Amino acid sequence: MPTSPSRVGAASVCAAALTFSGLLATGLIAAQPAAAADPAGYQNVRINEVTSSNNDTVELYNTGAIAVSVSGWKMSDDGFSPQSFSPSSSTIAPGGFITFNSPKGLGDSDKLVIYTADGTVVDRVDWATGRAKPAMARCGGDGTGAWVTTTTVTTFGAPNATGCPASAPAASRIRINEVTSDGADTVELYNGGTSAVSIGSWKYVDSDTAHSPALISSSSPSTTSIPAGGYATFDSELGLGASDSLFLVDGNGTTVDSVTWATDGAKPSDERCANGTGWFTTSTTATLGGANSCSGGTGGGTGGHLLGGGGSLTSGCTPEAPSGTGSAPAGTLAWPGGLDVTIADDVCAFTTSTGPEGRDLSGLAFDPAHPSVLWAAKNKNWLFKLVKSNGKWIPDASWSAAGKQIHFAGGSGQPDSEGLTVGANGHLYVTSERDNTDNTVPKDTIMEFDPAATGSTLTPVHQWDMTSQFPQLDTGSKDDANLGFEGVGYVPDSWLTASGWIDPLTGAAYNPADYPLHGSGLFFAGLEWDGTLHVYGLNSDGTSTTFGTISTGKASVMDVTFDAGTQRIVATCDNTCGETHTFLKVDAAGAIVPDVTYTNPAVMPTDNLEGFAIAPASTCVNGVREAVWSDDGSYGFGSGSSSYGHALYSGTFPC
Repeated sequence: MPTSPSRVGAASVCAAALTFSGLLATGLIAAQPAAAADPAGYQNVRINEVTSSNNDTVELYNTGAIAVSVSGWKMSDDGFSPQSFSPSSSTIAPGGFITFNSPKGLGDSDKLVIYTADGTVVDRVDWATGRAKPAMARCGGDGTGAWVTTTTVTTFGAPNATGCPASAPAASRIRINEVTSDGADTVELYNGGTSAVSIGSWKYVDSDTAHSPALISSSSPSTTSIPAGGYATFDSELGLGASDSLFLVDGNGTTVDSVTWATDGAKPSDERCANGTGWFTTSTTATLGGANSCSGGTGGGTGGHLLGGGGSLTSGCTPEAPSGTGSAPAGTLAWPGGLDVTIADDVCAFTTSTGPEGRDLSGLAFDPAHPSVLWAAKNKNWLFKLVKSNGKWIPDASWSAAGKQIHFAGGSGQPDSEGLTVGANGHLYVTSERDNTDNTVPKDTIMEFDPAATGSTLTPVHQWDMTSQFPQLDTGSKDDANLGFEGVGYVPDSWLTASGWIDPLTGAAYNPADYPLHGSGLFFAGLEWDGTLHVYGLNSDGTSTTFGTISTGKASVMDVTFDAGTQRIVATCDNTCGETHTFLKVDAAGAIVPDVTYTNPAVMPTDNLEGFAIAPASTCVNGVREAVWSDDGSYGFGSGSSSYGHALYSGTFPC
């Protein structure tokens, strides 16, 4: 349930000793083959290098988090109509390249336009005489940097130089910084350099290839230069569409910068976050002529898109505003996966007899033995088995299209089901912090369910009650009773022993044989009250062994998972801790400690996102796999209602 604004504080996580790049270096994360294509990702494809010498080669780069099919794509120049080309691959992987030779020659002074199969303009670059010999490439970042002439070596099919050379023109520091398509169609430029740049001869053009570039000075006669650290604004005489592109061309005819936005992505504005350097996002407030506010959340321009959504709210499916928003721990790093996020469920998909609002999905867990299955726990005692259909996670009708209701042992009560995990036996282990039929009294339990059991309701195979361990929650307040077990993760013995975990009960290396009834792993339950993890051996005779408490360094924990891909335990916190995920490792002393903390992708809402799951490494394609978030309130995204009633978001995480 939405979290209380009052919590017992916890120490901030120290800066990680092993960053995500460190995981790559140690081989804990391996490269994998290519992902399935998603046509919506075309907005992330950029021309990255081009030569008008010999074969007239072109390189495209995918800045996004999903693979993009280029089947049926075409290209044109300033003299010939769109022509089909033969790419080195039919799909561009996230962070990947494809190359092709122009079907017709490219001139010393020319332009290149790339189109999707339906004729949508993807990207465009213009150049003056000699600028593309031996080649012209983006500097300062593949897919995003300014264009410069390469004088020695080409890098087709591989990353361009990481930084702009000292000889790069001052113009390469000019960026499109904000765009509106709300009628005025205003463009803001920003000079991130150290000297003023003259733009008196500069032009701009939109994605309509019938349009010729227009002079900025014609639109705004007083706009002839931009001071260092300064801005220039002008209104487009060409008009800008609800879905469009804008290309900025310098006096030599070279495209300096560009931005593409999806439908209404530039309303009220599409702005870089951070100002002058970051990816484009849709803002709730335009700040033309000044520093960007970054007040939005949805991805608008290239990078950081929120895809999908829509649909009308049905009766009773009422969104709930988030509560308890707090700061991220010190040292938190940016999300290491893709910037794009997709709304991954149908509107109001989880309506039940005890939860008619159609929201309140909390715990999430992929099934390691069946990675195409995602299990979800809903508050007010329901479980859902989800499978993918047309890019969305939907209830598996062969299990139960309406979900299955769960009860405590004996078939009684309504467990406030918050967290779940899949054990080595394939059973589901679900946490509850209270019985919703008496919600002022804590009932911190872990219940084991057999998902193969028939019927529309499930009762536990075993149930373990730890309520007496948390007297601070038994105050007669429903808010305090609601701060108990919020998540749980199954951690295999094999990892604990291989990592050198010291058993706090013996002071020696953990030996699973000391606990013959516990199975093949331990369970780490996250306490929302103070962000601690509580470690249990759940014995087959209904008893349990308590191994003590682990600090996550966060004020709360909403979900817990063990990720075999990174070999880390992951403790997730919602907006209470700045929407963050802390990865924990076993240190040299044999203790489980925070390693590194990541925030969510920037386009994610600030909401009670209580569930988090990373797909097994076996699903990796081209170095990424799916990450899924669940929203406990389904409050929606931004100030509009197009995404209200949705509870699942999907993105990518490195392998």
